[in-house]
Amino acid sequence: MSHHPPKILVVDDTRANLVAMRHLLANCGAELVEAVSGNEALSRCLDEQFALILLDVNMPDMDGFEVAALLGEAEQLHDTPVIFVTAAYADDLNRLKGYRSGAVDYISKPINDVILQSKVRVFLELHTARMQLQQTLEELSARNQQLQVEIAERQRVEAKVRHQATHDMLTGLPNRVLFHDRLRLSMQHAGKDHSFALALVDIDGFKAVNDTYGHPAGDALLQAISSRLNNRVRADDTVARLGGDEFAMILENVSDVHAVLQRCQDLCDILAKPYPLTGTHGAFTAHVSASIGIAMWQERLESDETLIQAADRALYQVKESGKNGCVLSGS
Repeated sequence: MSHHPPKILVVDDTRANLVAMRHLLANCGAELVEAVSGNEALSRCLDEQFALILLDVNMPDMDGFEVAALLGEAEQLHDTPVIFVTAAYADDLNRLKGYRSGAVDYISKPINDVILQSKVRVFLELHTARMQLQQTLEELSARNQQLQVEIAERQRVEAKVRHQATHDMLTGLPNRVLFHDRLRLSMQHAGKDHSFALALVDIDGFKAVNDTYGHPAGDALLQAISSRLNNRVRADDTVARLGGDEFAMILENVSDVHAVLQRCQDLCDILAKPYPLTGTHGAFTAHVSASIGIAMWQERLESDETLIQAADRALYQVKESGKNGCVLSGS
C-alpha cells in the first residue's frame, strides 16, 4: 500500500477560512489541498484522489450543493465523502438538500475544533480501512491468478506424465500398458451387437535396416510405420506399439471375417511400400513388409490372454509360410 498520507480537499472562497482550517487540521495526519471555488474543486478532484472533501456551502458562481451533485455524477468521485461546512446548519431543508446532493455529514460555522478534528479522524480511519481492504482484494486477486496459472501448469505436467506412462516415447502410440487396458475394455463391451478383432503386427526385415543403417534409421522407420498404421484405422480402433518392431491393433465393431482379412491385407500392402528415409550417412530407401496374425473375439474365449495367444498363433503361421501376409486364427 502507498505510504503517502491521505489528502483532504478544503473548499472555501474565503481565504481566512482556509487559513483557519489549515491551522485546525495541522496535525490530523493528512495532506491539505485547498480550492477557492467550485470549479477549482472539481478540477482538483479529477487530478487527485481525496480521502475527504470539506465543502463550503455558500460560494459564488457554484455553491456547495452544485459541486457535491457534480461530484456524485462522476464515477471515480461518487464514493469520496463530502462534509458540508455551513452557517445554515440549523436549517433542516438545507440539510436535507445537502444529503440529497451527496453529503455524508455537516459541520456548522463557527467551527468547533474538537468536532471538526473528531469527524475528520473518523473519515480518515474509514479511508485507511478502505485502502487496506482494496489492497488486500488486489493481492488476493493477484494470488488467485497466480494459483490459476500454477494449477494449469500442474495439470499440464500431470497430463504429460500420464501420457508418457501410457504411450510409447518414440512413436506416440499407446504402449503395452494402455493396449491391455483397451483390450479389456473392448472385451467388457463385446456382445451380440458388438464384436472386435485383435491383430498382431510384426515387421519383416526390420533388423536388417537397423544393422545396415543404424539405430537412428531404425527409429525413423518405426515412426514411419506407426504413421501408416495410424492413418489406416478408424477413430475408435487402437494401434499400439508393444515393443521393438511389434505392433497390435484392436479393430472395433467388426463381424465380417472377410472384411477384416481384407483390411489387414490392405495394411500389409501399404506397409510393404518403400520408405524414403534419412540416416546418419544420408538418404536411403528402406524396404520391409509386415506379417499380421488376426483373432476374432468370441464369447467362449476365457481371457484377453487367450485372445492374444490365438492371434500369436496366426502370426506364427504367417511367418512360417513366408511372411508378408495375414492369417486369421482358427481358434
